[in-house]
Amino acid sequence: MPKIVDHEQYRKELLGKCFDLFADKGYGAITMRQIANSLGVSTGTLYHYFPSKQALFEQLVEEISQQDVMAALAELGGKNNISEMMTALGNYLVNNEDYLIKWTYVWVDFCQNQDSKTMLNNSTVFKRANKRYQQAACEFLGIEDQVLASFVLSFVNGVILEKLWGDETIDFMEQCQLLGEMLTAYLQTKKR
Repeated sequence: MPKIVDHEQYRKELLGKCFDLFADKGYGAITMRQIANSLGVSTGTLYHYFPSKQALFEQLVEEISQQDVMAALAELGGKNNISEMMTALGNYLVNNEDYLIKWTYVWVDFCQNQDSKTMLNNSTVFKRANKRYQQAACEFLGIEDQVLASFVLSFVNGVILEKLWGDETIDFMEQCQLLGEMLTAYLQTKKR
């Protein structure tokens, strides 16, 4: 009797194993053949699920952004004020530092290997992921202001980039406390 394969589940399993490959080797340096070898599958199997390395990476972004948002909101939700929110955010960054630095490295490495105009024009997956992160920031902060959500995400991404670049003086808790003070002052001036 032939083996019944849940293709969607198998695709997700393959994707789950690819994150570390991209983090360890870099998007530009790894080939589909190397990915297949590392996953223990044939290149034909890999191409069956992912027509190209970029398609594989885009599906990885889609999957990870969904997982990130669910995990972050579960951990960060239920806070009553900006101070509690920023403490939770700081703890989240501390607890997930290695993962966040790896994910940022993977993004930066991918971007370095793309033509910026092509990427900006053809990046529906990346736009969707960014929108997902913005909506999560709005939900976390209890706001509808997309510009403010983008600012908070940019701040967090910047702090993670500083860590990626080796700045040992960056303290996530301290940075989030400062962000909280800035947000509180900004929101108070908007109420006037």
